[in-house]
Amino acid sequence: MSRALIVIDVQREYFDGALPVSYPSGHLDKILRVMDQANKASGKIPVAVVRHHQADPESPIFRLNSDMWQLHAEVEDRPRDLLIDKQLPGTFTGTELDRWLRSLGADTVSIVGYMTHMCCDTTARQAFHRGYKVEFLSDATGTLDVDNEAGSATGAELQNSTLVAQQMFISEVISTDQWLARIE
Repeated sequence: MSRALIVIDVQREYFDGALPVSYPSGHLDKILRVMDQANKASGKIPVAVVRHHQADPESPIFRLNSDMWQLHAEVEDRPRDLLIDKQLPGTFTGTELDRWLRSLGADTVSIVGYMTHMCCDTTARQAFHRGYKVEFLSDATGTLDVDNEAGSATGAELQNSTLVAQQMFISEVISTDQWLARIE
């Protein structure tokens, strides 16, 4: 098995901006732990860090080059093999991710980051459609309470429903501790 870690959208918008991720607790610590161990693993696990921006230069969220668009400082300071900028929820859309993974001979992607029900979910589905095995780290992805025209859901409800759907057919949903045991 040759795996790569995809760290999705760990940006300031989710901490200091309009969309503070609140569920599950400890999500950032788990992401950082996974990144650190990927770099320490025997046969180092390649790490792609993803950063999202809106196409509209006047967007109130994820505006390119704004303070809230920046990666979280602790993610920015960690080693990475590839930095991907994207404009849509799926990390494969309009990016070099698939080409990079294939150049590595990766057959498995491990997904962490934000938001569980949006960009993590979409990227996992895209990876599966391209033939990759997907490991979705249940406690190293996160979300928040949502209330919109379609209804409302707590972060816990969104997290749980996304993980249950992922496990049905697309991903193997595992904890950070399970993932770390695999890479030892």
